[in-house]
Amino acid sequence: MINILLAFGTALLVSILSFPALIKVAYLKRLVDEPGEARKLHHRRIPTIGGIIIFAGTLFSFFLWFPFEAMHNVEEMGRAVKDFQYIGATMIILFFIGIKDDIIGTAPVKKLIGHLIVAFILVIMGDIRITSMHGIFGIYELPEWGGIFLSILTYTVIVNAINIIDGVDGLAGGVGVIAATAMGLWFFGVGATEHAVLAFSLSGALLGFLIYNFSPAKIFMGDSGSLTIGLVLSVLAIKLIEFPIDRVPNELIGISKPVYAMAALVYPLVDTLRIFIYRITRGMSPFAADKNHIHHRLLELGYGHRRTVLLIYASSIFVILLSTSIHEKPSLVFLITCLISIVISQVPGVLVMIKKRRANKA
Repeated sequence: MINILLAFGTALLVSILSFPALIKVAYLKRLVDEPGEARKLHHRRIPTIGGIIIFAGTLFSFFLWFPFEAMHNVEEMGRAVKDFQYIGATMIILFFIGIKDDIIGTAPVKKLIGHLIVAFILVIMGDIRITSMHGIFGIYELPEWGGIFLSILTYTVIVNAINIIDGVDGLAGGVGVIAATAMGLWFFGVGATEHAVLAFSLSGALLGFLIYNFSPAKIFMGDSGSLTIGLVLSVLAIKLIEFPIDRVPNELIGISKPVYAMAALVYPLVDTLRIFIYRITRGMSPFAADKNHIHHRLLELGYGHRRTVLLIYASSIFVILLSTSIHEKPSLVFLITCLISIVISQVPGVLVMIKKRRANKA
């Protein structure tokens, strides 16, 4: 417990104390995002390198408070050291890819190569992979190739989903805090202190970032931040799904692990799926930038940045709580949670359509 609190507090303190100096340096070196493009919502120059402190706070706290002393045997220590090694290495790789993109830009091919290297290290070398669907649609154990494919897909989807939703002040950071805290609480509940330390290190760093990123934002996280968040959350999600069922206490045994992990990441996952379908059905590239995200719809309804992100925070927490309250067959829990999440995601778009029709009639 003490390691978890110290990890959270250390990361939070590093963030709070470091951001003012970083913001000054960013303006001096002109490391800012200029307004002007139609899809951009800000109207002034804002630093874009907030990911430096998110990365530093998370990694420093994780390294400092990783609970090696809590390992009970050689096998457990070996697994912990392996996780520590590969998570740290991949965080560093993605950070440098992101910071280069934030400062001078990175060719898509080079970014793809970087993601493939990270996926190889995590899934093949680090053996951080999904091996079972735990009863969803009657599927349990996966063949090795299926587990590797699903794990790489999970990593890719989560990292890109966090990057895609980073469009409103406080959104990606706040969603990251909620997801990391939800998974951290679950790991604390099952006694997996090493994973809880990683989750709360990220949560603390992001909470400190939100002080400067909540509307009106003084700094953006950039790709260096979104990639760091996406990587850590993907690792935590896989670790949660794969956590040994015999180590889960009776109070948590009824919660579907895959559904809970997806619920913690509900907003980025649902919004990314929705926007990809929207773009593809209109003959656009799924990666083309536009203003059709759920948060854009909420802004169209007249909500400001603050009310928009607070509504998204509330809906995310609601879905997480929902996933813990239904103790039925995994397939049924998955379908119910997905259906409710999709319905919630469509409400802003429907309200915008109604608003436009009323305006046309008037």
